[in-house]
Amino acid sequence: MERRVFLAASLPLALAACGADNVWASDEDVRRARYRSSEPPGITLFTVIGIPRGEGGHSGLMLNGSQRVLYDPAGSWEHPAIPERRDVFYGITDNIKRFYIDYHARSTYFVAEDTIPVPLEIADLAIRRAEANGSGNKSFCAVESARVLSGVPGFETVPRGFSPLRLREWFLRQPGVISREYRDGDPAIAHDVMIRRKDGTIIGQAR
Repeated sequence: MERRVFLAASLPLALAACGADNVWASDEDVRRARYRSSEPPGITLFTVIGIPRGEGGHSGLMLNGSQRVLYDPAGSWEHPAIPERRDVFYGITDNIKRFYIDYHARSTYFVAEDTIPVPLEIADLAIRRAEANGSGNKSFCAVESARVLSGVPGFETVPRGFSPLRLREWFLRQPGVISREYRDGDPAIAHDVMIRRKDGTIIGQAR
């Protein structure tokens, strides 16, 4: 069960566009956090989209293979309990996945989740490519996501550019894609993670 309550200290709540970092969690922390989902292997694109104009705000990948990780290039999301190595986050349980989506979904943004089912070995290749790619520079979230995917069989034609929306449009054209959208307050993304803002106030959805 994922009934733990996590408290993140002093996380920024703005959708910062991003700057490269060199965070490198220890082998022990990465090993301990390893999580294998019961869901079928797949490559998921998260796109943060502005309300009401529909502009693309951010791109991130969830890669579900022998383990489930997030590749969040040039993103502002983090949590002290979730090991990170250069924009790759380990231990992405269902609860943490919901926290990630809820962090980005707010009155001015919604989150689109688009998943393409793939064989296990393809998902694992995508994980290895994300680990090898490294951190993304400011505003390069779509560029780095596409760079990772472009070397994965079946994803070679993914658009290479700065537009999260163009990347999502490509995903939506692929056969078998499974899509969902989340908005602020959606009960489907309720989680047990509490966040302490810089002003000391605590917000979250402790269940």
